[in-house]
Amino acid sequence: RSRGAFDALKAESSIDASLFGIVQGGIFARLRRESLNGLLDVDFDGYAVGGLAVGETEHERLAVIEELEPLLPITKPRYLMGVGLPEDLTKAVARGIDIFDCVIPTRHGRNGQLFTSEGTLNIRNSRFKNDTGPLDPSCTCRTCRQYSRAYLRHLNFRNEILGARLATLHNLHYYQALMAEMRQAIEMQRFGSFA
Repeated sequence: RSRGAFDALKAESSIDASLFGIVQGGIFARLRRESLNGLLDVDFDGYAVGGLAVGETEHERLAVIEELEPLLPITKPRYLMGVGLPEDLTKAVARGIDIFDCVIPTRHGRNGQLFTSEGTLNIRNSRFKNDTGPLDPSCTCRTCRQYSRAYLRHLNFRNEILGARLATLHNLHYYQALMAEMRQAIEMQRFGSFA
């Protein structure tokens, strides 16, 4: 029914959108395959893997992705829902996932957890109180170019909305750069060494 309603909406308007089927089934391979087979019959524009950010272990999550990888159409986007630490994205891309969504970059930013080329940094740490250096010296985002660690720490402690905004902008920039690096590594056939 949703496919029919979506197709009718697309036919009567000029929207440029896609409809994804969501593969469910927890950590159970048989249920995931059954779900995917039903979705393949509908022929969606892409396929999402849902229900893998709700408490299962990393091993279980990766096992589900590995089980689905050869079964998902290679010609359609593959979307992993709700998973979002940088290392999780890298491991999922290595297993054929193309698209992600997650609150981690924004939620972590609002709480002073910032992703950098040297690992995750907690801006609330006292060692940053007088640190006039950039958040991440190798980052080109506006936050890193214009604001010091000390200033970002001050904003965070004062609960200034600007602090949350600058941290969020930085984290989103970090994620965009990470995905661009992964894409480039894939194109250059060096993703294994990148990962």
